[in-house]
Parts: sequence; C-alpha cells; structure tokens
Amino acid sequence: MTLEHLQKIFEKYLYWLSLPSMRIKGAIEIIIISVIVYQIIKWVQLTRAWTLFKGIIVLLLFAFFAAVFQLNTISWLLSNSLGVGITAAIIIFQPELRRALEQLGRRNIFTNLLFTSGDVRQESSAMTDKTVNELVRAAFEMGKARTGALMVIERKVALGEYERTGIPVDGLLTSQLLINIFEHNTPLHDGAVILRGNRIVAATCYLPLTDNMNVGKEYGTRHRAALGVSEVSDSVTIIVSEETGAVSVAEDGHLYQNLTREELTERLAPLKASENNVDVFKRWKDLLRNERQNNE
Repeated sequence: MTLEHLQKIFEKYLYWLSLPSMRIKGAIEIIIISVIVYQIIKWVQLTRAWTLFKGIIVLLLFAFFAAVFQLNTISWLLSNSLGVGITAAIIIFQPELRRALEQLGRRNIFTNLLFTSGDVRQESSAMTDKTVNELVRAAFEMGKARTGALMVIERKVALGEYERTGIPVDGLLTSQLLINIFEHNTPLHDGAVILRGNRIVAATCYLPLTDNMNVGKEYGTRHRAALGVSEVSDSVTIIVSEETGAVSVAEDGHLYQNLTREELTERLAPLKASENNVDVFKRWKDLLRNERQNNE
C-alpha cells in the first residue's frame, strides 16, 4: 500500500478528524463562549432549574436515540413539543431569570467572567460528625421542652429562594444556637431555619406547603411545610412537634415519625462528609496555610 493510497483513504473516511486552522479571533470566541456556558451552568446549579436542566438532558438523549433508530413518531412528538417546553420553562422560572439579570446588572461584568458568582456556596453541603451530633442533641432537647422546630438541611438542590424569605444568620451550627433560635417569644422562632453544611444560613424562612391530599388532618402547618419542601428538593427536614415533642424527618415526600436519637443519627449519616468528598484544592490550600503558620 503506497503513501498516496493511504492519503486517499484518510481523505475519504477520516476527513472529520482534520482540524481547521484556528486564528486568534477564533480562540477568543471559544474562550468567551466557554466562560459564558460555565457561568450559566453555575447559576442553574443554584436554582430549582438544575433539576429541570437534568430532565432536558435526558430528553435530548432520548431524542438522539429516536433519531438513530429512526423512531419517526417519537421524533415528531419531541420536535413539535420543544417550542412549547421552552416557553413553559421561561414562565415557570421567570423569578430566577429576572433575579439573574438583576445580579448581572449590579455586578462588574469582568468580575463575573473571571470569578464565580457571589451566590455560589463557599462551604460544602456535607456535615461533620460534630455537627450531626449537635443537631441531634438540639432536636431532642427541644422535644423534651416541647419547643416546636423546623430545620431544613440543604443538599444538592439549592434552597436559595426559600433562604431569601428569612433573616440571614450565617452562624456555626451548635445545639445552643438552634435552641435559642426556636425559643418561644424570640424574634427568630417562627418559621424554618435552613442549614448548609456546618452552618445555619437563615432563620424564619417560609416553606411551600404540600399539595398531597393524603396527608392526615392531624398534621399541622409545620409538618406540611416539611413535606412540601421535601417534594420540591432533595432536602432533609427535621421536625420537632410542639404538642407532643416527637421528632420526625421529612425526606423525598415521605414523613418518618417518632424517631429515637439513634434513628435520627442514622438518618443523618448520609449527610456526613467523607475524606473522598473533600475538595482537593481546599485540602491543598489548608496544607499551605498550616505550613505557613508553622514557619512563622
């Protein structure tokens, strides 16, 4: 096989592997588009739109599957419902879109391009063993005193829209602080607190009530709000009943009632941080900080 013959095969079958010549203008365009797409993804992750975004990806994969295997009816349905779906998404997430445009207008455009948004969560959503123990201790101490409480633990789905309905706290999660927040006749006792990682980010937050008609009439607003937020997010909510002092957990639209201290600790175990989940860059930064302090 001659070199000329190989060249013809390459040109015939492998032409798509050849890279076009790139100029400086093209490289700048690629960088700008990459940064914009990155910023959009980071913004979507901090809103309820992240769940919708994952659903859109599944639909696109399904559409690709239908196109490959020539499923014409399914392809026709997907192509004709695309425009309606985009319009519906804009209507549903209109508050988030408006808020994103307002934030874009308030901030320096170059800062937004080079750095992540100020709304990006700096701390991990995982908890330490100490935080889980403090949370369990606070729940049962309030249950013993018949102090009603509603504590929402944020996970992957951001709860920023509910956090903004309350009062910012941004304090280290301790049992004493939680008990003081929910103490009767205090300014922050009404509503829910939102927990992110090892911190209490906001108090007196308003939550959506569940639309489930099968929920018993014996459950009050506190339990219905806990079920409501668990239906629209992957959060874990701890409820302390003011009438009975019982501790319950709402997760994935289900209510787990009258938990013991051991059962609550077991329910919160998946929220703990593991060594494998620690950010590599954060770990390296901590090592450099410790080394600098030792040298000083």
